[in-house]
Amino acid sequence: MCVVDKSSGLLQDTIFRNSPNFNQRPEGIDIDMVVVHGISLPAGEFGGEWVDRLFLNQIKGDEQPGFEDLKGLKVSSHLFVRRTGEIIQYVPFTKRAWHAGTSEYGGRDNCNDFSIGIELEGTDDIPYEPEQYDSLIKVVVALLQTWPTISEDRVVGHVDIAPGRKTDPGHVFDWDSFRQAIHSQIECG
Repeated sequence: MCVVDKSSGLLQDTIFRNSPNFNQRPEGIDIDMVVVHGISLPAGEFGGEWVDRLFLNQIKGDEQPGFEDLKGLKVSSHLFVRRTGEIIQYVPFTKRAWHAGTSEYGGRDNCNDFSIGIELEGTDDIPYEPEQYDSLIKVVVALLQTWPTISEDRVVGHVDIAPGRKTDPGHVFDWDSFRQAIHSQIECG
């Protein structure tokens, strides 16, 4: 079971690594959406330090082939879920993480303003691990219980808020089973 401390915006009993890449949410804006992402660095490699270093602005750009574009990039996510199911938090939920980029959903742009971003360690075409789904389901249920402004149908993929620009979490993400599990957990209360 996951528990969110609403006053601090932190997931209890979770590693917290303070990313500098966040700011205040606009005044009067409610958190009402969760965005599921997929990420791996280098592409297709798992278990390393690179995603952590990306969210902490510790990539110089010359460490790996293809990292040149990451130099100076300032991005973050509220949570990162490793292949093992381990959860690392980078930004308090109450703050505006920089995960969505240019985005729009339901006629509203700047999805970072009103969403929580969760990165899964993975790619569009390598299936996610059962441990990741377990962690993600627990977190999303806790978020739905903490912020009633988030509904089950407002848990979406990066592809849904940036179509044509983003494809994650990819075609291998099992939305049907994920949504059924969330719904079952909410109903069982």
